[in-house]
Amino acid sequence: MTHTARRIGRTLALVLPVVMVLSGTLAVTSVPWAAHNSESQVLTASAQNVSKRAKARTPQDVLRDRLLVELRQKDPGVALTDLQRSVEGRPSLARHCMSIAKALGRAAVERYGPTRAHRFSRPVCDTSFASGVAQFS
Repeated sequence: MTHTARRIGRTLALVLPVVMVLSGTLAVTSVPWAAHNSESQVLTASAQNVSKRAKARTPQDVLRDRLLVELRQKDPGVALTDLQRSVEGRPSLARHCMSIAKALGRAAVERYGPTRAHRFSRPVCDTSFASGVAQFS
């Protein structure tokens, strides 16, 4: 009796994994998203269907947006100070400092006008704020 049970157990131990792998492979290939043509792909994500807001935002974009909100709520001086502190805290943002400062300059011109916006200029990011104000005046 025990000899027969061992033989059945060994047979199942060898055959069962093979059957499971084959059935799993067949199940995966028969679902609609495994098809080769692009129209029948139901569950796969494509770059065309992902909205712009759903894409991952870079740290410099997040910082720029936060500083623009701060500029509108307070004043450009506070935003420039926070920009300088952010760049000092995260040196990887230094290469984006000039473009962020120019964006702040543009927003300051839109909000305060060229003359008043120019008063907030300071030497942050090689005076990029001042050049942004001058460029958009």
